[in-house]
Formats: sequence, C-alpha cells, structure tokens
Amino acid sequence: MLSELLAQPTVLLALVGVLALLFGLIRIRREKMDTPVLINTALLLALTVVLEQVRIFHMPQGGSVTAGAMVPLLLIAYRFGMGTGALAGFVYGIINMIQDPFILHPVQVLFDYPLPFMAMGLAGISRQHLYLGTGLAFFARFACHFISGVVFFGSYAPEGMSPMWYSLVFNATYLVPEMLICCLILKVLPIKNLAERMAVAHH
Repeated sequence: MLSELLAQPTVLLALVGVLALLFGLIRIRREKMDTPVLINTALLLALTVVLEQVRIFHMPQGGSVTAGAMVPLLLIAYRFGMGTGALAGFVYGIINMIQDPFILHPVQVLFDYPLPFMAMGLAGISRQHLYLGTGLAFFARFACHFISGVVFFGSYAPEGMSPMWYSLVFNATYLVPEMLICCLILKVLPIKNLAERMAVAHH
C-alpha cells in the first residue's frame, strides 16, 4: 500500500494539500483543537474503525453497509464543528484506504477515501438541525463516490448500462441503507446528553 502511494507522488501532494485546507478551515472557523478535543476525537475515531468492521454486506469494488460506522464522525462534527469533523473524516479516510485499498488513479483516491468521509463534517453545519446536516453529509459523500464511479469505474457497468446509471445504483445500494441506519441510531441515542458530556470534558 505504502509503495503504491510513494510510486504516485501526486497522491501524496494532493493529500497534503487537502490537509492544509482543512487546518485553514478550522482556523477560519476558530474551532479549538486542545487536548480534550483531540482525546474525544481520537476515541470516536477508534469507535468508527471498530464499527466499520461490523459489516452487514460489502460491495465488490468497495463500499459497505455497516452497523452505523459514520455515527461517531457525525458526532464529532456535531459537537466540535465542521472543520474538526472534516479533519476527523480525513484521518478516517486514510485509515480506510490502508485497511481496504482499491486504487486505480490518484484522483480516484481522493474521491473514494478522504473526501467522502470529510463530508461527514457537514453534520456540524447546524446544531439545531442534526438530521439535515446528516442528510447533507451523506449526499456529499454520495456525490464523491458517484463522480468516482462514473469516471473511474464505468468499465464495470454491465453491457448496455450507462456509467452514470451504474454509479448511481451501485453507490445508492449501500449509502442509502447506511444513512438510514445512522439516522436510526442518532434517533435512539441521547444526543444532547452525549454532547453535554463532551462539553464538560472540553471545558
């Protein structure tokens, strides 16, 4: 995996560029990155990695329906802000790429790994509208995978099916159930209490 990335320095440069933009966003939004935030974020990231392993089913070219693996990333964004949520998504995207790589092109790497999970940061767009933010987050993630599917995975489309339709169906097959599972979990969880506890740790 590492040798593949080193063989394509444009991928590394693109990842560094995205990371720099993220820190710029966090600075502009004046989001704190102190020790309690880092600890909470690290714990929720670890939970994301664990939940990702609980797969209900896994698509052949990547993508899975999990036991709500995106919920911890959504909570990071909801509690600490869009910038911090996007940064956590970036880190998780790199972890996911290392664990389950499917690399065809440097640009495809961006659209299938860091960018879709950075989209989870949109859950922090408004603390009063968590489900709206969650919907936007999954729509943005879908858009990233959809573009990658059309441009880089069109050859996998069955004969007679357009790459756009193939990408739409393929990505909706796992992302729609994944979003519904996450929304159900968020509905059941005591979100306000969890946020308040993280707020105590934060202060």
